[in-house]
Amino acid sequence: MSKVSYYTEEGLKKLRQELNQLKDVERPKASQAIAEARDKGDLSENAEYDAAKEAQGMLEMQIAKLENTLANARIINESELDTSKVLVLSTVEVKNKSNGATMKYTLVAQSEADLKTGKISVDSPIGKGLLGKEVGQLASISVPNGTIELEILSISRA
Repeated sequence: MSKVSYYTEEGLKKLRQELNQLKDVERPKASQAIAEARDKGDLSENAEYDAAKEAQGMLEMQIAKLENTLANARIINESELDTSKVLVLSTVEVKNKSNGATMKYTLVAQSEADLKTGKISVDSPIGKGLLGKEVGQLASISVPNGTIELEILSISRA
């Protein structure tokens, strides 16, 4: 059983575009590469054919994985998000209790995570530690170099 993943409409649209690219462009290229390698003679000693077949297998595995992800994807209606506690697609301002630094994170699905833009995965240690917390609460989060304590300063919609 696959787990349900939550996406914004934009994130889901990107996944669908990637799947269409793989099916409509990459799959025909893989078939063409196999056909060209097959035309070069004896298949038992044809490394090009073996490589093309392996590449096709990897492509099909990638397509199946994306199809499975899309089948279990749910779109979050951002206007209905509760801002009293941290949820998927919440933007959270936190203060690191040890150094006083404040940071802003938006919790998103793993495939949409991008630390450069402040989007962290709900499956990351920090994301898991923040989920369900309310303004004013402390989140003790185990990270590779110890434990950090983050105070929730504000919660808003993404």
